[in-house]
Amino acid sequence: MTSDVRLSPPVSLEAGAGGSAGGDAGREAWEHAAAAVLRKAGRLGEDDQDSAVWDRLARTTLDGLRVAPLGTPALVADLPEPVRPPARDAGWDVRPLLADPNAARGNASALTDLENGATSLLVRVGPGGTAADDLGQLLQGVLLDVAPVVLDAPSDPLGAARALADLLGGTTAAPGTNLGVDPVAARLRGVAPEGDDPAETVAEAARLAGDLGCRALVVDGTAVHDLGGSDVQEVGYALAVAAHHLRALEAAGVDVDDAARLVEFRLAATDEQFPTIAKLRAVRRLWARMLELSGAGEDHRQMVLHVVTSRPMMTRYDPWVNMLRTCVATFAAGVGGADAVTVLPFDSRLGIPDDFARRIARNTSTLLVEESHVAKVADPAGGAFAVERLTDDLAVAGWEELGRIEEAGGVLAVLDDGSLRARVEEVVTERDRQVATRRRAITGTSEFPNLHEQLPERPPLPEGTPAVRPWAEPFERLRDEPAGTPVFLATMGSVAAHTARATYAANLFAAGGVDVVGSGPHDDVAAVLEDYRGPDGGQPVVCLVGHDRAYDAWGAELVAALREAGARRVVVAGKPGELGVDDSAAVGVDALAFLQRTRGHLS
Repeated sequence: MTSDVRLSPPVSLEAGAGGSAGGDAGREAWEHAAAAVLRKAGRLGEDDQDSAVWDRLARTTLDGLRVAPLGTPALVADLPEPVRPPARDAGWDVRPLLADPNAARGNASALTDLENGATSLLVRVGPGGTAADDLGQLLQGVLLDVAPVVLDAPSDPLGAARALADLLGGTTAAPGTNLGVDPVAARLRGVAPEGDDPAETVAEAARLAGDLGCRALVVDGTAVHDLGGSDVQEVGYALAVAAHHLRALEAAGVDVDDAARLVEFRLAATDEQFPTIAKLRAVRRLWARMLELSGAGEDHRQMVLHVVTSRPMMTRYDPWVNMLRTCVATFAAGVGGADAVTVLPFDSRLGIPDDFARRIARNTSTLLVEESHVAKVADPAGGAFAVERLTDDLAVAGWEELGRIEEAGGVLAVLDDGSLRARVEEVVTERDRQVATRRRAITGTSEFPNLHEQLPERPPLPEGTPAVRPWAEPFERLRDEPAGTPVFLATMGSVAAHTARATYAANLFAAGGVDVVGSGPHDDVAAVLEDYRGPDGGQPVVCLVGHDRAYDAWGAELVAALREAGARRVVVAGKPGELGVDDSAAVGVDALAFLQRTRGHLS
């Protein structure tokens, strides 16, 4: 492989400025209509130009990439032709995960999956999955020359590969079978065998795969994603791992065209559908560029892309919402050109998934392929102005991330010196900030939580399950230890006047494991105090909820009366104004910090 992989940009670095949606008249009409709505909502001033709507409505990804609110021809002027995935008329490969230490139970799941829509199996071997010695029992009854098996055995990849070879007994493996070796991801996850030489592991995997007639290697970008990395970091890291694999294969005497056939990529899909679509389209283009620079023939530059629905986006609380998350993620994976998709069952965070959850996971792909026909078009997002722009921006940024890794000495060097993890931690910090302020809302956890839900029980996940940094973790920690004392809601005014803020406050407190009590309506201070002094009252923390007019009219008097009645801390839903409260919560507040402060006064 040539050493200039980091030097030659694969994509256009700037978009042209020409063109507009529907001509200038159409653009101006849209700007005027959108500006009117934003002014009514208070998001645009009367003196602001209508054209300011583009900045107000645009959003920025964790990588700092701008996502336009509306696609226009100007976004794609002079962009290169995309590298399109091959057609998948029969749909993508439906690849459920088997990660059950009980081989008999795992075998039953495998056979059920294959009989009901699955077309291959992703098998975790070793810690966090089935022991290598039990692989035969796990795959008993599976026709290995028909059903592809992809191994995931980071702690002993070659041992698992040899165990699979013994099961095949000289039979050629089914097309799509992969030994799943990625010693770099194993290092990043901290589970690599002691003294492992990644280059030698790659070379040995290639030899074993040659004997079995299957693929040897995985470029596992989910290793960065699981730690909290961004889309750009996942793409750049994956390309750096691919460069490592190609160099190791070249050193072992493997021709670049043959090397390309041994490699399969694995990336994560989240419920942010457009960034996911763009990420998958971008990495395909960059892999083709890397192979071109490496001297691969034009017919050997296609990517084999396996997509797994994101582990970090899954929640433990209100796990049913995970069905919606994985559905959107699977849709994005299909539209983005995935060749194989693993949909994680909705109860994956709770323990070993049950049969119902596995069936729902399988059927997610089946419905998208068989009923929605998502796979009928090779590149459904191709030509969409906003997606093409985001794809190009993400490709450029991903190539630059690859350049940073290569300049530092390659992927193993940035793992050793900690620079990659440091960049990932910066993203984690920013994501945590957005989660804390609920700018990045997590339904069922930070928004609309069900404080009194009964979670389904599952067998515990096996020791050695890959470590993940869940996005909902800060709120989940609070929910794990619910507050023993509720907050009293001092509802001010009529039901119509206080319901909006009462609902907001109750949801906010529930997100932190705090219950609420209170009743209403209350038209004056005496009515609120009567409830507060009642059998269900007397709580140390009181939250005022009502309309601004009520706050202005008798809010300060109520605060003083509540303190005299025994309230140690009084907060308000809304802006504090001149009420004399101890704290306040409104849209955009750091909800996590507010909840932590409040809980400190409930004990």
